[in-house]
Amino acid sequence: MAHTEFPAAQAPQPARQHFPALDGLRGVAALAVVVFHFMEMVISDYSHLFIGHGWLAVDFFFCLSGFVIGYAYDERIGAMGLLTFAKVRLIRLHPMVVFGSVLGLIALYADPFRANPLGLGTGQVSLIFLASIFLIPYPAMQERSFCLFSLNSPAWSLFWEYIANIVYALFLCRLGRRGLVVATVMAAAILCGVGYTQGNLWAGFNGETFWVGAARVNFSFLAGLLVYRSRFVLKTKLGFTAPAVLLLLALMTPYATGSWIREAAVIMLVFPFLVMLGAGVTLNERAKRFCKLAGDISYPLYTTHYAVIYVFGNYVDRTRPATATLVLVIVGGVLATLAFAWVVMRCYDMPLREYLSRSARRGEGVSATG
Repeated sequence: MAHTEFPAAQAPQPARQHFPALDGLRGVAALAVVVFHFMEMVISDYSHLFIGHGWLAVDFFFCLSGFVIGYAYDERIGAMGLLTFAKVRLIRLHPMVVFGSVLGLIALYADPFRANPLGLGTGQVSLIFLASIFLIPYPAMQERSFCLFSLNSPAWSLFWEYIANIVYALFLCRLGRRGLVVATVMAAAILCGVGYTQGNLWAGFNGETFWVGAARVNFSFLAGLLVYRSRFVLKTKLGFTAPAVLLLLALMTPYATGSWIREAAVIMLVFPFLVMLGAGVTLNERAKRFCKLAGDISYPLYTTHYAVIYVFGNYVDRTRPATATLVLVIVGGVLATLAFAWVVMRCYDMPLREYLSRSARRGEGVSATG
């Protein structure tokens, strides 16, 4: 492995560099989250799950986001302005926030395995739905562990993604590298403090653990941004398989006494290293195509799968299926969520984002000429 610096910002380049392996790793992490969520509905003790640390994929997403945001906007956010930046990020993220909320609402009422009446009036469900589509935390449903977003639990990480984007646009984009190092070290100390206090770093999705989510995104986003601003990648010819396997092994880290130390090590050391490695991996054309597809489908997969998980959880509780049946249902469920995410990506997410982007550009053109 060789240390290679990014080209200087001022150097003329024919095209901006792309990092297809990072797209692929995002897809692997999203699929791991889906498998983890299916499995936790069957085995609630994570120490008995083969992918019991699958929830750490969220921290990898945050780290990857810091790197990508820095790469995409550090050199142009000053020229584009805060309003344009906000529009671009909303167009990228929010269509699937809305879709996931609608899907969660449908699953709430259409679940054939619900054992008890819903127990929520139309007014309260409407309020939960509105909070969901506007990404306002509202931990109102006891049966869903008072999740911040009861219709689509994974949206808690999207909420913190939005907060990280806002903080980046207001402060981090102007913060020098030395200041960023100090902020990252402080964030690491906070993360370790949370881990020591709680005994683990698994939390942030519900009202009781709201601020744990802040500690998790705080370190990982800053670390990803610092990796980018360090201006180096780890060039390697290992291909995509090596970083993908390392990522999966990190999500399969076994539990033991003091697991928070292992979790903190994965978050603070392994994930930034994987981002550096993924940014420098050399891929053949076939691997690039795979990574592009995996990256494209990762966000629709992440934002749509949990509606199925809610139904699956009720199915397990109500029918207590045999192990062989469970294996078939889980494998079929994972494949079905993948296929559904692909359809959503092709028929909803990509066309809508393209339309909104064109509309935004036309609007800016009219404003500039007017």
